[in-house]
Amino acid sequence: MTDDELIARILYRDGSVLIVDKPAGIPVHAGFGGGETLDQHFPALQFGLPNPPQLGHRLDKDTSGCLALGRHRRAVRELGEIFSGQKAQKTYLAVVLGHLPSDEGRVDAPLAKVSHEKRSWWMKVDPSGQPSVTDYRVIAKGDRLSVVDLMPRTGRTHQLRVHMAHLGCPIVGDGVYGGDAARSVDRNLHLHARQLELPYYRKKPPILAQARVPAHMLRLLGRLGAVDEEGVLLHLSTDATPDLAGRGSV
Repeated sequence: MTDDELIARILYRDGSVLIVDKPAGIPVHAGFGGGETLDQHFPALQFGLPNPPQLGHRLDKDTSGCLALGRHRRAVRELGEIFSGQKAQKTYLAVVLGHLPSDEGRVDAPLAKVSHEKRSWWMKVDPSGQPSVTDYRVIAKGDRLSVVDLMPRTGRTHQLRVHMAHLGCPIVGDGVYGGDAARSVDRNLHLHARQLELPYYRKKPPILAQARVPAHMLRLLGRLGAVDEEGVLLHLSTDATPDLAGRGSV
């Protein structure tokens, strides 16, 4: 990714907050594997401020979509409080194997981290783990796959991936929690942070950003009748698409 490519993915910008459409396949910061990270390009997002923006929260390497950055120290702290206080409204789009128990529902299943050796870990449902809640809504179905909107009410690591696998419907492409079956459909993770709503300013409406469906998800979504020819989600009305140009200066 180039600096210009990241700039082109800005969804919202004002003096305190930036929201970018993170591409799948790139980690937000350095980890054990090395290689390119998204935060390496943050200096290109300074736009006249003395320091680059910093992460307000995290997305997994293979998850795409809305990612909020704070443009100064106070904004980073305030974003951290919004996310840790579960005040941000996040909506993810996912393609999963099988069919959910109902068209709308809630997964209330505590999660705990399991470590093995030095660099291997994963999350699992554990009654003694941290409280973890996800709401879901099915928006399209096929014979073997479903398209769902996922609304996490808590922010645990890998929460959506573990919760879907817990229901017997792992996310397509998720080899960790879905095994070979999930990878056999497509090797790319089909999880996209499609909308983010931030109650950042006390006397202003929440900041609202939406990220378009990524290219790697269009084939299955089209086959399942969830998007139109232009890749727009069919379950969203015209009124549900915000005029982002009026919400900050890009």
